[in-house]
Amino acid sequence: MLNSAAFTCQNNRISVPHISSTYTFHPSSSLSSSLPLSQYHQNPSLVSVYKHTHLTISPRNKGLKVRCSQNEPLKVMISGAPASGKGTQCELIVQKYGLVHISTGDLLRSEVAAGSEIGNQAKEYMNSGRLVPDEVVTAMVIGRLSQEDAKEKGWLLDGFPRSFAQAQSLEKMKIRPDVFIVLDVPDEILIDRCVGRRLDPETGKIYHIKNFPPETEEVKARLITRPDDTEEKVKSRLQIYKQNVEAIVSTYSDLLKKIDGNRPKDVIFGEISSLLLEVQKEKETRKSEDASKLASQFNKSPATKENWRGIPTNLNNIPHSREIREYFYDDVLQATQRAINDGKIRVKVEINIPELNPEQDVYRIGTLMELVRVLALSFADDGKRVKVSVQGSMGEGALAGMPLQLAGTRQILEYMDWGSDGAMGNFINIGAIGAKEVDEVDDIFILVAPQNAMGNCIIDDLRAMTDAAGSRPVIVINPRLKDLPASSGIMQTMGREKRLEYAASFEMCYQFRLLYYSGTQYPIMGALRMAYPYRYELFKRINEPSGKEKYVILSTFPSRPTGDEINDAFEGRTRDQVKKASGFWGFLNGILT
Repeated sequence: MLNSAAFTCQNNRISVPHISSTYTFHPSSSLSSSLPLSQYHQNPSLVSVYKHTHLTISPRNKGLKVRCSQNEPLKVMISGAPASGKGTQCELIVQKYGLVHISTGDLLRSEVAAGSEIGNQAKEYMNSGRLVPDEVVTAMVIGRLSQEDAKEKGWLLDGFPRSFAQAQSLEKMKIRPDVFIVLDVPDEILIDRCVGRRLDPETGKIYHIKNFPPETEEVKARLITRPDDTEEKVKSRLQIYKQNVEAIVSTYSDLLKKIDGNRPKDVIFGEISSLLLEVQKEKETRKSEDASKLASQFNKSPATKENWRGIPTNLNNIPHSREIREYFYDDVLQATQRAINDGKIRVKVEINIPELNPEQDVYRIGTLMELVRVLALSFADDGKRVKVSVQGSMGEGALAGMPLQLAGTRQILEYMDWGSDGAMGNFINIGAIGAKEVDEVDDIFILVAPQNAMGNCIIDDLRAMTDAAGSRPVIVINPRLKDLPASSGIMQTMGREKRLEYAASFEMCYQFRLLYYSGTQYPIMGALRMAYPYRYELFKRINEPSGKEKYVILSTFPSRPTGDEINDAFEGRTRDQVKKASGFWGFLNGILT
């Protein structure tokens, strides 16, 4: 099974245990908006192992800005007492490193202003003078962290978490920073900074009677002291801050970096910047080492990525090796993700390696379930609510039943290992096929091998479900939607044309088929592969003198090739040559229909 990325959530849909809160609401600036999703590119013929992280520096109007690699962005938490200069340092970090600045105050204001469901919940508490519960705040934070700009550019989490329970909530979701920065300033300095602060009510500008006095006597005359800046209240806030830090320090003790905050801001930022560059370099080194180890493991395998030449070898050896299965899981996953990211909402996957081909006696339902699990967990990692659907019994009375291929599938899915991160039941749920299975919270649907049975048609239920899903993506895995004859041998005719038209409406995002001599399933002569958005690729299997085999690409096609086009490519004929009535090469029944 593929390793899962950090488990995140989006759209504020998350169930978080209730925790006590210390949050209050203060007006300030609103949260910046998200950036669009970047395009994802990769070589469709190779296994994706690891991509190295790097730093690139681009000129800006205000100096140099360090951008983190898309795959390995920095993740930073920063904490500091009131008047510690944390806000100034956050501005400098964002300016240089391009991280997304996330603070709970900004989140609350943004959600309330947007009138979102979670914002309305927070507003009710604030209007009644109550503290916003931690489950609401935590859901907003996790939802913000899951947005594309935070995942691509990295994030700076400002002043959160504030309690042990909050930190543990993030830990359970596998949201963990690369470094936890604490600005350390003596209490007497903090008190002096707060008590000496003054506010200009006309401009909103902050002054300090010693460190930053007003420019004119006129401004000085209208300055006021904020209610929270009395010595008594400052000491109370400092005590609460210390309790919060002590509560979470055990969670991040291995990542904690204390920075002396009682220095000029440029000196403080210089130390923080050096720290972040060092953290980024360590991430690069670890990733490079992991890539080398993984590459070494593949090099020791008899069926390495290099030997596969884009297609794994020894595909008639059953059971397939773990490397071969993971190659196909990853191949399907990347193609499906590209299609969904490009806005496709009705897509299908057809993969018929021997273990996934129900026409062969080596068919393994567990391999299909592993593929479904990989897809579901990957979309859940991106914060999507995934509904995995398996059709139930069709027909009535003596004709009631379901296709043999799917018998027991739902039970297998329910008892599979879905990890210890709480994905199953929170972000992934199992259901049947039909309109009533579509819930408002569902973001994406994966339908497991929907198929017609003798005398019964699943298409009506399937169509009702996709209609209910609306613009939400529906992925069908290995569908078999041809009409089958009833017990009398007669095909269903009423509405058949419409059913087949609907079945063809799903766009292919991945297809893999092995090619054989006509009427046989051995030996393998080649393979046909398509991974969205690339062309169909036709491969020929070649036996080498050493006894090994390899696949070489014969041709590519902009759309699914016909039987004659495949035969012509195998026989070395160009497409403008006269075609014979029938070809010498054949392939598995139903490959092009």
